[in-house]
Amino acid sequence: MDRASFFAPKRSLGQNFLSDPNICRRIVASLELAPGDPVLEIGPGRGALTRILAGHDGPVMALEKDSELVSWIKAEFPAVGVVHADGLDFCWEGTRRLPGLSLIGNLPYNVASPMIWEMVSRCRSFRSMLFMVQKEVALRLTAKEGSRTYGALSAWVGNFVRGEYVFTVPPHVFRPQPKVDSAIVRFLPRPDPAWEDAAALSWTVKILFQQRRKQLGTILKAHWSEAVETWCGELGVDRRVRPEELSPDALRSLARVLDPKNEAAKSAKCPSGQGLPEYF
Repeated sequence: MDRASFFAPKRSLGQNFLSDPNICRRIVASLELAPGDPVLEIGPGRGALTRILAGHDGPVMALEKDSELVSWIKAEFPAVGVVHADGLDFCWEGTRRLPGLSLIGNLPYNVASPMIWEMVSRCRSFRSMLFMVQKEVALRLTAKEGSRTYGALSAWVGNFVRGEYVFTVPPHVFRPQPKVDSAIVRFLPRPDPAWEDAAALSWTVKILFQQRRKQLGTILKAHWSEAVETWCGELGVDRRVRPEELSPDALRSLARVLDPKNEAAKSAKCPSGQGLPEYF
């Protein structure tokens, strides 16, 4: 028996390990790697995807938080570079040293949303991202304005990437089996990501969607100005609209008008955070 099977899933880390090789091959194939493309796997776990990726003709690296699994992956896949780090604290800006990088991973349900929030806005030169998340989260990540699932996460992600719902993954392909369906989502970079507007955009989507059932004029009553009134006129937006009716682009332009002075959000994300080692 493969020694990886002895690593019991840790509930504290939200671990649900893939166990179906056909699904694993389909997931990796969906990344559409070309020879020579660098790839970074987030949370390799017991190596279900890593085993396939290890045969890729290009640099392969894995980022894993669990120290026991880090040791096992290093021994089992010597050609794969392993970074022992938490994806929530990782210096994603460092991936710009790898133009054309693809990211892939079966993300733990309990951290998938905040991790994707950081990755899409801080990875500056990636080619594609392909992640397995809870189906409910996948629907929010790829939702369009006006839909029931559209929210702050949808609006934020939509300002940096183009999202696609790829396919649904049933519970029985995991050990242990989750109680809900999972799904694969793919992200491709937008040609005009909102890097310069990130701080204002983050503040704007959070304040709006905390009160998503209220009207725009009510939510922004304390911040209403002539500039906001002009913005409404230029975009044809009625102050009675609700946040979920505004597209990612509309929210970005509104953020520029509001321009909150959020210096904390504008500061460096990872002055001392761990990034990719130089050899990768």
